[in-house]
Amino acid sequence: MQPTATVLVYSDDSSTREQVRLATGRRPAPDVPAVTFVECATPAAVVRELDKGGVDVCVLDGEAVPMGGMGVCRQIKNEVFDCPPVLLLIGRPQDAWLATWSRADAAVTLPVEPVEFAGALASLLRRRAAVSA
Repeated sequence: MQPTATVLVYSDDSSTREQVRLATGRRPAPDVPAVTFVECATPAAVVRELDKGGVDVCVLDGEAVPMGGMGVCRQIKNEVFDCPPVLLLIGRPQDAWLATWSRADAAVTLPVEPVEFAGALASLLRRRAAVSA
């Protein structure tokens, strides 16, 4: 297993990015690598970071402005070769169908609930590691 996993966090709201960091801790589960974060506040920054490579999972805020995480997700799934899995933060459970439309791999509601979030993130990290192996 790799020593660290890189998680890209996109939100225009610094408190949402902080919620993600705090819910993850050093690692979201004992069987996945420790996590380092790359934080982005704009869609352009997300694309730049993905073009650099090395991102294992993206966490996108569906409530971000001016472009929500659902739109960013759909764009990167269509444009980025070997796009990493995406965990989408949605405002309401009823928005899960929009997460599916955006091609997100998983979705959790805001505000971030630490146990639910860590479980979803760990699952995507495991899936990414299995595909890479």
